[in-house]
Amino acid sequence: MSGNPLHEPLISFVTTDYAGITRGRSIAASSYVPGQTKTVGWVPANMSLTPFDLIADPNPWGSSGDLRLLPDDTARFRFAIEGSATPLDIIMSDIVELDGTPWVCCPRSFLKQALADLERETGLAMLVSFEHEFQMLDAAWPAAPAFALQAQRRADPFGPALVGALRDAGVSPEVFIPEYGKDQFEITLAPAAALAAADRAVVLRETVRELSRNRGWRCSFAPKTAVDGVGNGVHIHFSFRDAEGAPATHDPARPGGVSEMAGSFVAGILKHLPALTAFTAPSPISYLRLKPHHWSSSYTWFGERDREASLRICPVSQVGKTDPAKAFNIEYRPADACACPHLALGVMVRAGLEGIQQKLAAPPLFSGDPALLDGDQRAALGLRRLPQSLAEALDTMLADETVRGWFAPVAIETYAGMKLRELELAGDMVDAAMCQRYAEIY
Repeated sequence: MSGNPLHEPLISFVTTDYAGITRGRSIAASSYVPGQTKTVGWVPANMSLTPFDLIADPNPWGSSGDLRLLPDDTARFRFAIEGSATPLDIIMSDIVELDGTPWVCCPRSFLKQALADLERETGLAMLVSFEHEFQMLDAAWPAAPAFALQAQRRADPFGPALVGALRDAGVSPEVFIPEYGKDQFEITLAPAAALAAADRAVVLRETVRELSRNRGWRCSFAPKTAVDGVGNGVHIHFSFRDAEGAPATHDPARPGGVSEMAGSFVAGILKHLPALTAFTAPSPISYLRLKPHHWSSSYTWFGERDREASLRICPVSQVGKTDPAKAFNIEYRPADACACPHLALGVMVRAGLEGIQQKLAAPPLFSGDPALLDGDQRAALGLRRLPQSLAEALDTMLADETVRGWFAPVAIETYAGMKLRELELAGDMVDAAMCQRYAEIY
């Protein structure tokens, strides 16, 4: 891309907030020198912005206070997007106080601290991959069968352009497919260190959006673009490496092949999962997905290869010479793109670390239909129904002292206040109109 001499290239300092929306400020790229600390201003009340661009009122911040966006030189992504006049140049930033200390409501700092605590207390590091589904809402394409080659080729060269842009950004795309839903696609990225994986999830979303806009299409990552439509999920795959870098998730001698440490991590997530959904499935329409028989999640359920499970042991291919320990991973399924990737992953890490600290036993594996079991059978298997609305999820989160304790009180006040205001603005009817509103935002 040669560029236009009349264009001054910009670099954007970005943060993805509690509403799951990437916001920021831009400066001339020529004024940014890696390694030399440069920040831009930010405002505390920005974290109380609802998805509808109205600030929750009341909120803890009002019109007072000043913060800075502190860029991370290791998380700069500058790459060309087909159809754009200039490269996309973004740098992931932490929200900090004026003295450079992390702000209590910064999602990226929250994740960084959770990962540091995990590594310090267990010696484990996480590898993570975010798997995204999205839909094109108004592309004038002929009908095509689900998963069909023609469904991919009718959008050509969108797939190659997306894969090429992401590869140019250094985020290692792996698989691009047409999905089950109408005009729905899925793209997966290669595993990366946990913080980098959350950053890459942001890059992926913004790349899909820009590439779609450049073609005159509207894309949406919203969990439901129609009440009866197929949902768009974000599946978060994770595994562990020990201090020597060796795989630490797999143990062939244990049920499901899950190591003792990984089993405790899963148990911690399942213990607090009803509260975690307030962060990982954080919109009113998220709960249209989290229903039985929707190939999504509806119970605190640990399963092997079962796509109704909340946490699923993913299969390892036995074709070729794949090392099962290296490929072995677990998938967290009750998440969508209304969530901030850093916040969603951060609460998973905190819950999993609680499970390790408490030496919780790995949950029993289950496959089947929980509705066919009686209450005692479900209780024995640890199968509890997940919240069925955002309001219920928020109440559950606020009642969970452990989950609240991961955050500064003002952070919980900010998050809950913003979400309660979002519920008011969204309205009481989870209907087609609400789905359309969220489809336009996400």
